[in-house]
Amino acid sequence: MAERISLKRGQMPTVPARKAVRSAPRRPADPVVRVPMGPKRMRAWLAYVIGAIVMVGGGAALWLAGVPQQAWFETARATADAGFEVRQVQIDGLKYADRLTVHEKIVPGPSNAMLLVDLDDVRARIMTLPWVADASVRRELPDKLIVDVVERKPVAFWQYRRRLALIDVHGKILTRDRLERFGALPIIIGPQANLRTRDLMAMLAAQPSLKPHVDSASWIGNRRWDLRFKSGEILALPEGVVQSRQALRTFAGMDEKSGLLAKGFARFDMRISDRMTVRTTGEPGAAAAPLTAETI
Repeated sequence: MAERISLKRGQMPTVPARKAVRSAPRRPADPVVRVPMGPKRMRAWLAYVIGAIVMVGGGAALWLAGVPQQAWFETARATADAGFEVRQVQIDGLKYADRLTVHEKIVPGPSNAMLLVDLDDVRARIMTLPWVADASVRRELPDKLIVDVVERKPVAFWQYRRRLALIDVHGKILTRDRLERFGALPIIIGPQANLRTRDLMAMLAAQPSLKPHVDSASWIGNRRWDLRFKSGEILALPEGVVQSRQALRTFAGMDEKSGLLAKGFARFDMRISDRMTVRTTGEPGAAAAPLTAETI
């Protein structure tokens, strides 16, 4: 019989509390029992393992014997007979480097089959050439290789131990042959002077009125520059990149104002920051009076 519950107005019904029910204790799980492997199953498993070892060993033996490589080589030769063979080599971007030397770096292998050409390897060989700053190699099927070369730009000669070499802005030697082609370039003189080429070229580029008149630059004592002009004068610059640039800027302004070059001076010494000492050709052994911007 259902129990009656009487409620007053506004009163919430109460739910009788449930009696706690005790759960039965859990029994420990039964341990997993492994079924021992029978002789027949053991023989099948051993046969599988031995077969796998034989297959791996046989594949390795074939690889070491060169069977897959020989098969790939024969396939590549077959495609070459079908027309996929390097018959044309197009080299773009050369101005100074010897074209034949570059060509010899492209296809040196025993076969010209297009499938056997390793483009990365070809590029790596081309990059060993002194004139080459960068290169890219691509195929144009069925029979053409296209090589784009970016050459280094010659900026000066480096004279060391009475030998001349053409160098780029980083001081890298480009060639020692046929230097007469670049006779208008300035000469950098001294041990390790080539490693200072970038700083020197930047300093000269900042003074375009003087740059065409510079014939050579000597790196003195691994510290500073002496500039020799085509008219014969020598300009001794101070130590330090900032100081030498400031001195050359001052000299360029004085030359533009008064015309110092080709006026009978032999040497301009600007190693002292607030003055310039000059030596005339008439008295090569005598020190001249200090010369400043105000006195010119």
